[in-house]
Amino acid sequence: MALSACGGSKSNPLGGGGDCGGDTNKITVGSANFPESETVADVYAEALRANGFSIDTKLNIGSREAYVPALKDCSIGLIPDYTGNLLQYLDKSSTATSPDEVNAALTKALGDKLAIGTPAPGEDSDAVVVTKATADKWNLKSIADLASHSAEVKLAAPAEFSERPGGLPGLKKNYGLDISSANFVPIADGGGPATVKALVDGQVTAADIFTTSPAITANNLVVLTDPKHNFPPQNVVPLYNAAKKSDKLTKVLDAVSAKLSTAELISLNTAVSGASKTEPAAAAKQWVSAQGLDKPVS
Repeated sequence: MALSACGGSKSNPLGGGGDCGGDTNKITVGSANFPESETVADVYAEALRANGFSIDTKLNIGSREAYVPALKDCSIGLIPDYTGNLLQYLDKSSTATSPDEVNAALTKALGDKLAIGTPAPGEDSDAVVVTKATADKWNLKSIADLASHSAEVKLAAPAEFSERPGGLPGLKKNYGLDISSANFVPIADGGGPATVKALVDGQVTAADIFTTSPAITANNLVVLTDPKHNFPPQNVVPLYNAAKKSDKLTKVLDAVSAKLSTAELISLNTAVSGASKTEPAAAAKQWVSAQGLDKPVS
């Protein structure tokens, strides 16, 4: 989910151009083409409506190659994004790794047409995940704790994980976790059901799973900490056209971000993608009400 920024058209699929001036209280909220983005977009929309904004939505636009041009020409005004991948999209040469470094570099990379709110504490990033039984057996807390067991570790991840900087090369460089090619199990579902099943069934020892996957809580899995920031921080951040910036918008978006912890993102994802299959708009409305964001922000 968080890495779905590759590919796609560089042209604006929405037809090219909206009103970049005029009423800053009138905003079109967009989303990328995966459930978490749509749900968070609906959260923004609900909270903004409660504060007197006139809101339209254009959801499931596609990748950054599609929605960033749409933001710049005001076909949409606001969309949820992720700090690390947004920075990599805007500045491919950036070497920032810690959350503070990424946020500072991202602010500089935005240019004069884009702006961001305060990043939420919640993030949707790659993580090395193990079962509780494995964590207890080897006393695992961080990825570094797994390094001494390298020869015993079978790791499941998408095929590209074997070569990308934050994959096997990064784990070896940053933590000394050296996974042999024979012990790497490529599974092409982005940390989804097949990957989770392989981990839970004991076919692999560890897996690359996104931190907001409902499967982590459902299966009592353990996310190993990444103190050296092998995986770029991927905090949820509201990205919007700079022409729409106002004190009122900033206040509302910051209030939403303050409530969006990783646990709350998991809760939202569970509502939408779990057994209940709640529609994103309905899940967002329930969450906004539960968080007290359905009233004007003081």
